[in-house]
Amino acid sequence: MNHQNSPVSSPRRMTARTLAYCALLAAISVVLARLIIPMPNVTTRFSLEAVPIFMAGMLFGPVAGGLVGFTADAVGCLFSGFGYNPIFCVPPILYGVFGGVFRRWLGKGVTLPRLLASMLPPVIMGSILWQSAALAFIYNSKGTFQLSLIYFLSSRSLQFAITIVLDVLVIFLLFRAKIFDRLGVWPPKSKKS
Repeated sequence: MNHQNSPVSSPRRMTARTLAYCALLAAISVVLARLIIPMPNVTTRFSLEAVPIFMAGMLFGPVAGGLVGFTADAVGCLFSGFGYNPIFCVPPILYGVFGGVFRRWLGKGVTLPRLLASMLPPVIMGSILWQSAALAFIYNSKGTFQLSLIYFLSSRSLQFAITIVLDVLVIFLLFRAKIFDRLGVWPPKSKKS
């Protein structure tokens, strides 16, 4: 196998092609998060921003996915008007990392149940639990941390019950169209090749 033409030539370094794909996915995430769907306030946003981040992990591994998540969040804050706070970068990083963690399993078949199972950990741990606690700590809008946490947990649970369905459907349809197969970045190559 010619490693110079493969998207990832070594588990320890990324090729220029991989970096270009990751930069493109980070840029798409920023556009989906900040520029297409306006944020009504600092705590609420319905978007498909997690799709390119999760796909970066699926296509290029957990490190690349985590870096895309961090980059998309940091750059996206430049367009939000709310400023950057590193406490909020954990969920996007988790989307990329878990996309990479489930990469081999999804390589056996990108199905709706597998995608849903792969997206649940970052949604629950990052977008619902971590982000609710971070929002309650920073914006404490209900008077006490506990009341704010309950409010954010309930509202974000509803928000991400809807968002995860959309994210999974978009990723499923993109993989069903075999776009990534034609680009030569899917399915993941075995370590022996």
